[in-house]
Amino acid sequence: MAPTTPHGTQRQVWTLAWPIILANVTVPLLGAVDTAVVGHLPEPYYIGAVAIGAMLFNYIYHLFNCLRMGTTGPTAQARGAGEHAEVRAMIARALLLAGAIGSVIVALQLPIIRFAFWVIEASAQVEHHAREYFLIRVWSMPAVLGSYAIYGWCYGLRNVRTPLMIQVFVNCLNIVLAMLFVFVLRWGVPGVAAASLIAEYAGLLLGLASVRRTLRELPRDNASGRPSKLLDPVQLKRMVTINGDIVLRTICVVSVLGFFMAKSAELGDVQLAANQVLHHFLVFTSYALDGVAHASETILGESVGRRDRAAFLHDRRVVFAWSGVVGAINILIYAVAGHGIIALMTSIPEVRAAAAGYLWWPVLMPLVSVWAYTYDGVYLAATRTRIMRNTMLAAFAMFLAALYGLQPLLGNTGLWLALTSFLLGRALLLHVYFPRVLRAI
Repeated sequence: MAPTTPHGTQRQVWTLAWPIILANVTVPLLGAVDTAVVGHLPEPYYIGAVAIGAMLFNYIYHLFNCLRMGTTGPTAQARGAGEHAEVRAMIARALLLAGAIGSVIVALQLPIIRFAFWVIEASAQVEHHAREYFLIRVWSMPAVLGSYAIYGWCYGLRNVRTPLMIQVFVNCLNIVLAMLFVFVLRWGVPGVAAASLIAEYAGLLLGLASVRRTLRELPRDNASGRPSKLLDPVQLKRMVTINGDIVLRTICVVSVLGFFMAKSAELGDVQLAANQVLHHFLVFTSYALDGVAHASETILGESVGRRDRAAFLHDRRVVFAWSGVVGAINILIYAVAGHGIIALMTSIPEVRAAAAGYLWWPVLMPLVSVWAYTYDGVYLAATRTRIMRNTMLAAFAMFLAALYGLQPLLGNTGLWLALTSFLLGRALLLHVYFPRVLRAI
């Protein structure tokens, strides 16, 4: 394979990244629309209920986002090495695992919701509506996790348009159904959950149809001449190890959000609602930066499959440059339009005022988060998930220390400081350990 020119790499990164960014930002758009729909109902506890319900799903979805994260890198490596049979086996293994995990979560829905409200202190109104939301939307788990597996596989094959198409379809359908169920049929919070349930299964069907078409088009030869089996013990062990590391790493990420929302709930329904609104700013930034990170998993993963260290280093620099551009755009948008975005998401005056008082935190957060999210993509491309896991555990410990040290003294400001320390800790530790990744290529 011919060496990649700098201009070629920049074009490749952006060609892959922009559809992923567009697809990714539709994901938090779903949560933002849910918040906006109930944000125009008369009481703040409706926003709080969707905040808690969505937080529970974000916890679960992020926890098992390993089905996406653990599929892209190995698929790209297999593609780079010309192992097409392994590419085929990867999607089958990922879908099998997604179905099993989703079914277990559905079966355990009642213990999960009881444990959640044992941990979270919320008002009676928030708990009642959040419980309704969860017990409807939980049935979508197999569909969501199956879609994650499909997205990861597509990214590994440099097919970024299929996930974009599916996610835009899912979120447009969800928006239409949410407005119909809430404003026309007057179903309230259960209507928001039902809209998500229907849209997510529709998206899975679209994804499976795309997988079928792609499998027919894939070459059937292997560069090594060796066949690849669905239940190959070596590949299964590798998949379980990678996904296990990512799950432990992700537990820390979603636990940070869980602590953040739980502590927000203790500050009252208005502050909980305000932090939920502002949290969507952070989520949009993270998903936009993840678009570049996902592109890096594909391009850098192929370099790892070819054992091309020079290309890996060069492409890493290009990826960080594009991440800086995306982060700067986020800062500009939030600085200029932040107050307008808050007004779109809620019409409750006290929630608007509370959110406006802390708007500068999500405005400036990309200065820190750009490093953490981009390094995630680099490490996943190299499938160095053990280092990711260990550095995340250390960053989580920093977060807990800041949370319990600062929040009792500074209130909501302490919450935002703790969140900043978590992202900064991740970035610094991943940078320090990068030479170990490089030595393995």
